[in-house]
Order: sequence, then C-alpha cells, then structure tokens
Amino acid sequence: MSLADHQSHFLDLADLPDGKLRHLLNSAHKRKAARAGKPKGTLDDDAPLAGHLLAMIFEKPSTRTRLSFDMGMRQLGGQTVILNQSDMQLGRGESIADTAEVISRFADLAMLRTGPHETLSELAAHAHVPVINGLTAYSHPCQIVADLMTFEEHKGALAGQKLAWLGDGNNVALSFVHAAAQLDFELALATPADFSIADAEIKAAQAKGAKITLCETAEDAAEHAAALMTDCWVSMSDDPAEAQARATAFGPYQVTQDLMARGDAPIFMHCLPAYRGSEVTAEVIDGAASVIFDEAENRAHAQKAVMLHCMGAELDC
Repeated sequence: MSLADHQSHFLDLADLPDGKLRHLLNSAHKRKAARAGKPKGTLDDDAPLAGHLLAMIFEKPSTRTRLSFDMGMRQLGGQTVILNQSDMQLGRGESIADTAEVISRFADLAMLRTGPHETLSELAAHAHVPVINGLTAYSHPCQIVADLMTFEEHKGALAGQKLAWLGDGNNVALSFVHAAAQLDFELALATPADFSIADAEIKAAQAKGAKITLCETAEDAAEHAAALMTDCWVSMSDDPAEAQARATAFGPYQVTQDLMARGDAPIFMHCLPAYRGSEVTAEVIDGAASVIFDEAENRAHAQKAVMLHCMGAELDC
C-alpha cells in the first residue's frame, strides 16, 4: 500500500538513497546537541511530531528499543502506544495484513521488533503509515545509526577509519555491511566460517562501493582499527548443546585487552545485552575505551532522526 508522498518506511539501510544515512546521522547529532542540559521529559523546542502517535509492536522483548522510541517520540511532541505480542490478536492468528490496516487507522507511525524479516516486510506492504524496523533476525538498522553516531562522537569523521566486527555475522553485522556501502569507512569482518555473512550480501555492498575486508583472524581484523565491535554469542533461550557449540566456535573472537592493543586507540562497542567473560572480557567492557552506554543513550537520538525521516519532517541537515 502506498504512503503519502513525503513519507517512507525504514526497513533496511540498503534501501536508503545515497546520502540519506549521512543525513540521518547529522540530524541525530543536531537533535542531541539542541537538548543539552534539558530534563529528559521536556519537549524538543520545535516539537515537530506534536499530535502524532507511534505504535510500538513488540514480538521480541526489549529494553533499549522500547525506552528510546518511547522517550524519543515524546520529546518530538508525539505520543506512543505499546503493543506486546500477548496483547494482540496477531498472536492468535489474525493476519498481518489486517493488523497493518487496523494499526494504520489508529497510529501515524509504526515500529515493529520481531524475528522473521518477512513479518516486517508484510506489515510494511499492507500499512499506509510508515513502518520502522526495530529489529529482525535479518537486520538491525536503527542500532547502526546510533553506533555510527557514537563512533563519530568519540573518534571523529568516519572517512578513512577502520571498524572491526568480531564474532557472529548476525543482524547487527549485516547492517554494518549495508552502512559501509553508504559511508566511506573500512569494515573488517572476522567471523567463524559457519557464522559468516552471506557472500551475496558482501558482494552487493562492495558493488555499491563498500570497503569490506574478510579477515582470517580476530587479530587481523583488530589491527589498526579505530573501533572493535561485537555482540552476544549465545541467547538465554538457546539449547545448552547449541550454546556450547557456539561458545566453542566463537572463543577465538573474544574481545580482550590484548586484542584492543592491536588497534589504533580503539573504542569498544556493543549493542547490549552483553555477557562478560563470553564475547568480551570485563576488563574491556568496563574499561575506559568502552562506549556501550553512550551507544545506548544515542539510540534515542538516532530513533528520533529515523522517525522524522519516515514522516518527512527532518531538520535541514
């Protein structure tokens, strides 16, 4: 179903036109700077989404996504309603198409956090309000906007910088691949062979200009990097045998102080939740180079930029 001329979905960074990711980052930086010193519950001065309602749909649990979208929408002048899977008829068999139509009648904007990317795609196909990807098993674009914003705060311009991803070639890693096709940074990937990003995804990004290096070891990826990034290896819901197999496969990719020492005074980044002693040592994640809570805070500013983009109400950045 078509959207209004000035509106757009936010499903994947790979879908964005050239220059749009840069525009989103500029918007997020400006929004954050404009709020310096203000209590978190106060409105932005321009309150550009006053009177608008965001429907937040959670089929997967969340801490940072829920807080950041809720607070962000309120700061923009709008309101939110939260729909958990247990609250909706979707969990009892109602079609995604019907759900999309109903949500479109009540909300101006929708955010979905789910597992199957197909659920997101179908919701967007049938909604006539913008739909935002709050996370799927395939990608996590909102996280990358916040991560790149955080990187720029600590390390300056992205151009020419090397960012190293270590461990699981998961949804967050794939969204970094998509971002590398939009911005001028080098992405070094070190993942176990059985947990790597699909070759087709890498080649598609490289065809758009992405500078991606596939590394044999975590040490190679970390060499001269300005940031070392990882994510959790094992979910609490994983089968114990599978969890053990994953821990064994990912062991050589644990972010340690020795690995950090190979970089160019790198920062450590993690989207959270994190498990100390697993994908990263406590020494690193709790050390001076860790910016994980800046990343978490910046989720709100990133989500605001995304929502304004979707509604066609961005700052002139």
